[in-house]
Formats: sequence, C-alpha cells, structure tokens
Amino acid sequence: MTRTGSIHETPVVRAGITIPGIHRLATYRAEGGYQALRQALAMDPPEVIGIVTDSGLTGRGGANFPTGRKWRAVLEAPGAATAVVNGDESEPGSFKDREMMETLPHRVLEGALIAAHAVRATALVVFIRGEYDLARERMLAAIDEARADGIIGGWMPLDVTLHRSAGAYICGEETALIEALEGERPMPRGKPPYPAVSGLHGLPTLVNNVETLANVPAIVARGAAWYRTLGTPDAPGTRVFSLSGNVRHPGNYECVLGTRLSDLIEGLGGGVPGDRPIKAVIPGGTSSPVLTARQLDVALTPAALTRAGSMLGTAAVIVYDDTTCMVDVAANLSLFYRDESCGKCTPCREGTFLFHAILTRIENGLGRPDDLERLEQICHYIPGESLCALGDAAVAPVASTLKHFRGEYLTHIREGRCPVRRQHEVAGQCFPVIHAT
Repeated sequence: MTRTGSIHETPVVRAGITIPGIHRLATYRAEGGYQALRQALAMDPPEVIGIVTDSGLTGRGGANFPTGRKWRAVLEAPGAATAVVNGDESEPGSFKDREMMETLPHRVLEGALIAAHAVRATALVVFIRGEYDLARERMLAAIDEARADGIIGGWMPLDVTLHRSAGAYICGEETALIEALEGERPMPRGKPPYPAVSGLHGLPTLVNNVETLANVPAIVARGAAWYRTLGTPDAPGTRVFSLSGNVRHPGNYECVLGTRLSDLIEGLGGGVPGDRPIKAVIPGGTSSPVLTARQLDVALTPAALTRAGSMLGTAAVIVYDDTTCMVDVAANLSLFYRDESCGKCTPCREGTFLFHAILTRIENGLGRPDDLERLEQICHYIPGESLCALGDAAVAPVASTLKHFRGEYLTHIREGRCPVRRQHEVAGQCFPVIHAT
C-alpha cells in the first residue's frame, strides 16, 4: 500500500501499475496475470457469476448497477451473446479508464474475457473513445499478444475486435454505444428491451465499464469474501478517484469506498495550492451536483453522497477554491452538455440550449430579473423526461449552484459584474477549465 499522511491507497485494479512494462503480456503474466481467467474457465458460467454477485461489485461507469445481476440477465437471455468493453470515457474530469487501458490493458482484457465466459459470449468488442490514441494502441497490442499466445482462440474460441468511437459523449450510454457499433448515429434507445435481452443486432449484449471489468480478475482469484473486506457493507471494494481542479497533486487514486472526501483531497491530493479555502467540490463527475465546503466530511459511497444531495457517479472529483465563480462553472458545463446532446429528446435538446443561452447572458452581465426563475423551471421539467440521463446530468451543475451559490447569480444579474472575479482580480475565466479527457 502506498501511504500518504493518514490515508492510503488500496490497489486492486491499479495493483502493479508502476511496474515497468506491465502493459506487455510477458510482464503481466510474470505478475500472475491470466491466472484468474484460468480459474474462471474451470468453472461453469453460473459459478463465476455467483462469485461476482456475492462480491457486491457494481458498475463503475456511473450507474452503480449490480454487476452480477447484469451478467445473469445476459446469460439467461436466448441467443448468442456479445460482451462489450465500454472505454468511451468522456465525462469531464474522469481519466481513470484511460490510465487503465494505457498501463494495464491485459488486466482490462482479462476481466473482459472472464465476463465473456460468464455470459457464454461468442464475441467481444472493445469500444474506445476516439481521442484515446495510446489507449487504443495498447489495447490492440494486448489483444494481438493474447491471440498469439493462444489465450484468445485457444483458451477461449471467440472473436475479439476493437472499435474506435467517433468521439460523442453520448456513446457512454450503452444503447447509444450499440447504435454506433451497428453503424448508426449514436442515439439512445427506448428501454425495455434492455441490451441484456436485445442489444447488438437484436441479441443479448453485456456492456461493462473498463474499471468494472478490471476488478473481476482479483475477485475471481481471491474470492468474494476477500473483496467484501474492502469498503463498507453496503459499498464493498475500491474506487479509482480521478482528482483534479484546485489541488496540489491531481491524479488517479484508488481508495476503499467509504473514504472521506476531505481525506482524499487533503491526504492524497495535498490540499489546495496556497492553502486557499475550498469553495465547492464535484464528487462524481460533472453529472453530479456540487457539494460545499461544509460537506467535505461525507463518506465516498453512493448512499452517503445521495444523502448529501449528490452522487458518486464516475468518481471524478473536481475541487474549486474560493477564486472560482460558480456561475462560470455552470455556464462552462452547460456548453458541454448543449454540444453533446444528441438532440433526439426535446427536453434535453431544448433544455441544454436554453441553459447555455441564459447562463452566458448572466455571466456576461446581461442577466434579467426573471432568469433565475426560468433556470429553475427548466431544471424542474428536464429530469426523467428523456431516453437517457444526459438531460438529468445537465441539470446537476445548474440546480446545485443555484441552490448553494445563489448570491453569486444575483450579483451578476443586479450589478452586472462577477463578485469573485473582481475580488480576486482574475482576468478571463476564473475557474479551473475541466476538459473531457
């Protein structure tokens, strides 16, 4: 374990990540790689699913759905199944999956092969974000090495391919991803039927996030009971937190679930440069509502963050210090969601457009007296009215900044100025610009 102050990392998916050459098959196997796959292949698929179910592993892509339950649904559905690795990481602030695919591609592949065996898949597709050039190269090399070594084709006679995404954020949603694989414009499908029953080409399809699959080899090798010794009873295991924003040491940190947000920021992230006070934190990617400095002692679990008014999401933690204008934050993120909306659903398409138009007006000192009421009305009408969660995600930064930092909005509107920018004499945008990495 790597120790930093009073908090330490607990490497499971990131175990061995600093070993030179760990992305190559020979090094990975020397460290015990693919032994878990051997164990899994000696079991019947329901037995593998039972281990994953008992471990309490849930999806690490944001939805937190029980992994074993999803696998069982695919296994029990009629037809030849396909397994898909969702490497289309596009949530602003999240960069954990990219690191995994670049440095430990064989662990991701091993987890995916175990999943494919568990659902009796006849094909495996690795779907990677288009901008992730090195990750794509490393995953493709891992597939080629595993095939040459007889792991693919020998141990497991299935077809494995890699698909480069065209770069749309919406492809993170599993049905939009499937549409893209079929050569269609990536737009979410209505559900039901769910992909587990009718996905790629109408057949059962398992879609799992990179980090989710990277947990599987350790769970199979060491058992469900071991995995449950990590984390909390209702949230077992670890999460890889992508920490960025106003912190001294941004990066990916793997900690047990239940770690305090303040410990992550101060103990591993080194706190805020210049010891400036924290103003706000986004705890689970930009789709999660912001928390204030008064909420930093919250435990990083789905349930605790829900009680705090936010969510764990992708575990991308973005820290903002007191020089940040939260109106700027909301306006910046509204532009992202406006541009990334696929346009299929009217509430999302029109709502994200209106968010950006109104927030930009306020940010530029041209806000109107009724703008906050209009923003709140849009926040009320979007959630739950679209085929996917993008519209809901767009609401999160607007609704939460209105709730916690309403005074900043009012100053922009009533006085036509940014109180934070003036106070700290910051030219241009006064917030850490978080790009989708």
